[in-house]
Amino acid sequence: MAVVMPSIQLPKLPKWLTEDKHSDIQLTFDRSFLVLAFTMYLIGLVMVASSSMPVAERLFNNPFHFVIRHAVYIVLSLIVAGIALQVPMQMWHKLSGWFLLLAIMLLLVVLVIGNSVNGSQRWIVLGPINIQAAEPAKLFFFCYLSGYLVRRREEVSQKFKGWFKPLGVLFLLAVLLLFQPDLGTVIVMFATTLGLLFLAGAKLWQFISVLVVGVGAVVLLIIVEPYRLRRVTSFMDPWQDPFGSGYQLTQSLMAYGRGEMFGQGLGNSIQKLEYLPEAHTDFVMAVIGEEFGFFGVLCILALCLTLVIKALLLGRRALEKEKYFEGFFAYAIGIWMSFQAAVNVGASAGLFPTKGLTMPLISYGGSSMIVMTLAIVVLIRIDHELRLQSIHAISKGGQS
Repeated sequence: MAVVMPSIQLPKLPKWLTEDKHSDIQLTFDRSFLVLAFTMYLIGLVMVASSSMPVAERLFNNPFHFVIRHAVYIVLSLIVAGIALQVPMQMWHKLSGWFLLLAIMLLLVVLVIGNSVNGSQRWIVLGPINIQAAEPAKLFFFCYLSGYLVRRREEVSQKFKGWFKPLGVLFLLAVLLLFQPDLGTVIVMFATTLGLLFLAGAKLWQFISVLVVGVGAVVLLIIVEPYRLRRVTSFMDPWQDPFGSGYQLTQSLMAYGRGEMFGQGLGNSIQKLEYLPEAHTDFVMAVIGEEFGFFGVLCILALCLTLVIKALLLGRRALEKEKYFEGFFAYAIGIWMSFQAAVNVGASAGLFPTKGLTMPLISYGGSSMIVMTLAIVVLIRIDHELRLQSIHAISKGGQS
């Protein structure tokens, strides 16, 4: 049965954002998504090579161990992207409920047979490949949430129970994630869900009340776990215990400090020489800051910001053309990428407690790389279908 959606009155965008300067309506997808993605792939490959060689030499007697694996992950991501690009958004919408079940199953499986690293049981080992269950769970949950908002958008904007249902699903996923434990993913999913529900038309008082409850729950989770409390206290004053709980952050801050404006040059980082733990994963931005300075970090943030803005504008355009599932999904991807990038950079710069979140498309990590690539493929597919709709409309208008 077709779903009748209430009309959405959106304010007009500025002319400079909407005008077609290059008359590219006949292009079937936005090439700039590919340019941004490949630029970040290349930067990530170079920085993983620069930051991982010392630790790879010690652990595997091969300085190129992580570089080779990272290159393989990029190739796998491109293969997955080529396949996923053929899937219409209607199929994503149709299977959104099954994707949610798959996300729950992955989070259950990792608790039973998952591999434990540094006290966290987050990885499912399949031969040479490690799958971090939380990464696809994020994408699948946002897909489900977008489908839910299409079915229940009026209920979300008018009744509290419209909020309660998706938050109940989020609570179930959060419980499974906290058993790993993975509070960082929970925070990202909560922030994205909250932002998407607000954009879907929820009332301000509902938004504020859920925000207060969510923040209170996070504070409680931090207080009841000693290791989380140590992370927060060390983040507030890492120099109080620079060789203990504050060690990672102090080393990261020293990397940023050495970088100054234009950095020490590619390959000249000192902190990557096993002074800074996780230099090629969660703290790769600190190495970028040391080798390329403030200017290098600013360039990375500009790339991320451009990608996020394009995702949000794409979501807006989809809603204007009454493609509600596509619009909400694009919004979710934009919010997710922006928040995860902000937390990653903020954690390495001492603005937030460390959360173990990767920098999208740059940090080492196969699961994150493939899932983030899938998210960009979804954006390309949404843009492609919107352009085809416009081309067909123009063709029909010309024939009439």
